[in-house]
Amino acid sequence: MSESTAPAAPSGRTLRVCALYPDLMNIYADRGNLIVLERRCAWRGIGFELSASSLGERLDSEGYDLFYIGGGQDRDQRLCAEDLLASKAEALRTAAARDAVILGVCGGYQLLGRSYTLGSERIEGVGLLDLETIREDGPRLIGNVAIEPAGLPGAPAGAVLAGFENHGGRTHLDSGQAPLGRVLRGLGNDGRGRFEGAVAGATIGTYLHGPLLPKNVWFADWLIARALGLDAQALPPLEDEIERQTHAAALRAAGV
Repeated sequence: MSESTAPAAPSGRTLRVCALYPDLMNIYADRGNLIVLERRCAWRGIGFELSASSLGERLDSEGYDLFYIGGGQDRDQRLCAEDLLASKAEALRTAAARDAVILGVCGGYQLLGRSYTLGSERIEGVGLLDLETIREDGPRLIGNVAIEPAGLPGAPAGAVLAGFENHGGRTHLDSGQAPLGRVLRGLGNDGRGRFEGAVAGATIGTYLHGPLLPKNVWFADWLIARALGLDAQALPPLEDEIERQTHAAALRAAGV
């Protein structure tokens, strides 16, 4: 990513981010999403504070503007799911109710739903998204993917999210649950290639790895603005030529 000489955003603003289980839920370089948020804040003169909440640690529902949980292996996801319900679920629900941004990627996305079923085992989720995930028979859903977001008010016209999916679970949305977007290329939530991810207010889940935000810096800016209570257009523009090339390459990889 490239630096900018753009004027700073309104002074005195700080984005407070909490990463849930960063030691366990961090496959496919998902931690890179946090680096992108930090850099794009720094280039605009916005403060950035990053904290972590892992196993056995309580979660402050009021102390953060954005909560992030990445993807992990099944064993680690089980551990995190148990801890999430025991020590963090109520705080996360309180944060969602006040419209704090919550972003879950892959395993983190599944944990934001009601449950993840593997054979006879049912892993309970926090229930912020009305969906269930089931490890069904059949191949893993793997490949480059691009989606047209539908649940992000104020997103740039014609915006597309591109990334990489690799998941064995099939995620099924309830009839009233909005997807994050319509699949342009890829397999999406359940292998049928219709919809990907889910969104409810400022709670967002997606299977897009890669990591997601370096390939889609417009979405990083959307998250920053939403978390700070700003219009995305209020953020000073950055010199994003490298980022635009990265996004274009991700789209080409997906066949868009």
